Amino acid sequence: FSTNSTVSVINMHGVISDVQSVLRSRLFEETSNCRSDIAKAEHTLTDLVKRTVEFGESNSLLIIGAKGSGKTTVVREAITKLQKNEKISKSLLVVRLNGYVQTDDRIALDEITRQLHLENTVGDKVFGSFSETLAFLLEALRQGSSDSSQPILFILEEFDLFAQHKNQTLLYNLFDLTMAGLTPMLVVGLTCRLDVMELLEKRVKSRFSHRQLYICNQWGTEDYIEAFSVLLHLDESFGKKSSKHKSFLKTWNASVKEMSENVSVRDILKRQFDISKELPSLYHLLVQPVTQISMTHQFITAADIADSARNIFADSKSNILHGVSVLELCLIISMNHLTNIYSGEPFNFQMVYNEFLKFSQKKSHILQRYKKPVVLKAFEHLTELELLKSKDNCVTAGSKILKEYRPMILLVEQQQLRDAIYKYPGCPTDVQQWAESSIV
Repeated sequence: FSTNSTVSVINMHGVISDVQSVLRSRLFEETSNCRSDIAKAEHTLTDLVKRTVEFGESNSLLIIGAKGSGKTTVVREAITKLQKNEKISKSLLVVRLNGYVQTDDRIALDEITRQLHLENTVGDKVFGSFSETLAFLLEALRQGSSDSSQPILFILEEFDLFAQHKNQTLLYNLFDLTMAGLTPMLVVGLTCRLDVMELLEKRVKSRFSHRQLYICNQWGTEDYIEAFSVLLHLDESFGKKSSKHKSFLKTWNASVKEMSENVSVRDILKRQFDISKELPSLYHLLVQPVTQISMTHQFITAADIADSARNIFADSKSNILHGVSVLELCLIISMNHLTNIYSGEPFNFQMVYNEFLKFSQKKSHILQRYKKPVVLKAFEHLTELELLKSKDNCVTAGSKILKEYRPMILLVEQQQLRDAIYKYPGCPTDVQQWAESSIV
């Protein structure tokens, strides 16, 4: 009995490990395809690459869209599909450059040489210009006759940063080569700048094909929730590994369906969607629940999603408020009260101190009697924590003004104060009631 039980545990451990592997690859390697709306853009790029490989055409293309809209996904999916074609996978060379990494043309040229595996060919040769070096590299890729050359796909991520290079030499030479048509090549630039064409020099712009592909995420809330289900849903191929995998597959997918229909989970996803409707935000939300899957916690629950959302939506100022003393919390409530009374007008320490005295004298059994210098020190500490600031930063200009009378502005919102009071450990009831009376 114990042997069978041990074997069962080992098998189950393997199932959980496989679940983690599948989900982590989707989140960290972004291997999932939840974006059905980018199929048209993917088809356009695939068609251009096929024409470059099969007919030797040279082209250039700009893919423009907001950060996280799916530009890289379009390129990745197109290349993945093309590599299933044996002829294309054998002949097509892919060179990836990034504007954040290749910060000047010399570094970019070294990276092109490395990715084309031509370090030994270049050797110690000295070239007069950038264009000569690039022309030599492409010449080295020719096969046999001068008419035969390997097609190359250049992918330039953060294209707008390459436009900031001196004289835009890299872009000029790449676009010039696509116009000459001596080497079949496709230059694809990815950028989030809508004004990217304005960044190009006249000579570079004249050699660009002016093909532009705009990607815009047109998802609605329901599409976002559907993507949540798709990311967590296990495919039928997972159940073919063993009987344990098959039975776990049914239970897992049922739990995912139930969770995606849960009201609290849907509310969290709607809030996340309002902040950002792009896939990376959904990956961010799911990272914590996925990494918590284990033998003792085999399924993701609504509580896991809620906990992850709390960490994502955590407010830094609310966290700071949890660490202040009761005296400092009372001063913040006094400031909030004054802000409401005077419709956001600045206040000074003396006004806050008078407001605090009104409360402390009525509730002397709760708060010990603090001397004015102690209260002033607490007030200054709140300034150091950047929970309030002097009006117009007039610390030097108002140096003649005593610090007790210097105009100040509260930087804590009412909702932040409310959350902090509810979560404050051991907060006196009278302080909570006072805070409620000062919060409009």
